[in-house]
Amino acid sequence: MHSAAQLVLLLVVLSDLAVLGTTRLSSCIRGLAAQGLLLGLLPLLLAPQLSVHAVSLALGTVVVKAIVLPWFLAWAIREAAVRREIEPLVGFIASQLLGALAVALAFAIASRLPLPTVRQPLLVPVSLATLMIGFIVLTTRRKALTQVVGYLILENGIYLFGLTHTERVPFLIELGVLLDVFVGVFIMGIVVFHINREFDSLDSTRLTELTD
Repeated sequence: MHSAAQLVLLLVVLSDLAVLGTTRLSSCIRGLAAQGLLLGLLPLLLAPQLSVHAVSLALGTVVVKAIVLPWFLAWAIREAAVRREIEPLVGFIASQLLGALAVALAFAIASRLPLPTVRQPLLVPVSLATLMIGFIVLTTRRKALTQVVGYLILENGIYLFGLTHTERVPFLIELGVLLDVFVGVFIMGIVVFHINREFDSLDSTRLTELTD
């Protein structure tokens, strides 16, 4: 289980970097769905023994993060008729370099955090790296849909960090986090729809054209 968890966490980092390096929104969504599936496996791999709590959390994570949210974003892409992120604020190669720097920084910070010993030592640095890479996607992309993907990756980093305390966090709180994400993306979808309807574009910088 220990080596399997390490492999899954390394694949999470690779999915982060893959999203940073792609121009196609559909590829971003597939990367996000794959990451959601990986996150769903972690409660089972990190639990000292299988329990109803771990299985329920795993199933809920897969349903929300690997199925429902990617489906919603794919629907938004079809409705908005947008396929690529053409002109990001930071280029794709530079973004991947920033992502690699974020991973190195995450490992450096994690080794200095005054945290209790966790069962899987890669969990904290990978959670920090995912959080930072999500922030990079959120702040360096112009398309509103890509920014939603960045927000979800950032939230995945918070979710990973929460797994360090999964035995002490009540089940209802964890479900509440998943519900908050779903509601947040639903609201973002409404905003994306109205941006596209008003401006025939999903470039978030066009929001400066809004007037009363």
